[in-house]
Amino acid sequence: MPQPDHVMALPAPNDAKLARTLDEGMKSYFQVCREKLGLVPNVLRAYAFRPAKLKTFVAFYNELMLGDSGLSKVEREMIAVVVSSTNHCFYCIAAHGQALRELSGDPELGEMLVANYRVAKLSPRHRAMLDFAYKLTVRPAEITADDRAALRKAGFADADIFDIADTIGFYNMSNRVAIGLDMMPNREYHGRSRTASAPRPSHRKAGALRAKKKR
Repeated sequence: MPQPDHVMALPAPNDAKLARTLDEGMKSYFQVCREKLGLVPNVLRAYAFRPAKLKTFVAFYNELMLGDSGLSKVEREMIAVVVSSTNHCFYCIAAHGQALRELSGDPELGEMLVANYRVAKLSPRHRAMLDFAYKLTVRPAEITADDRAALRKAGFADADIFDIADTIGFYNMSNRVAIGLDMMPNREYHGRSRTASAPRPSHRKAGALRAKKKR
């Protein structure tokens, strides 16, 4: 059965309304998405319901997922997938599951992390990172110094631990917004990156998006 045919349960703006309500910066950003991704992610269309919040969301997302960090882009997507799977967020599982398949070149890894990250053969670094992501999502009040010590033992610097917690926190927030508004993922996500391929350099999409925005 196909997914529901809506962007979200509230009236998301159509292209004509976007042309009237978005500022030039956001119009350019949406055009970059069309050119580089082949679509405008439905989460952006949903946030365009509140244009000021859209700008805040985009700025936060770009810094979190594309900014300088000791975490690779693949690692940040791994966190997004595990948090979203834990929260049963259909939108983010579909969107970030596809991103992880594409960036890693490994569709099996993407599917394992969507279903249950514990079945994947992960490095000690990634096991510690995802164990922390799961615990902070389901039992945040139980996080202690021991949990941060486990991340340090796995090789994460203090700045990395901050970025891990920040990424986990962001996706717990965005999962709840997506679930609360019944956001639907773009249908294109479901069929993409299902064949194993060479991993995509994690800097490529960020560089392309940023270069286009600066023109």
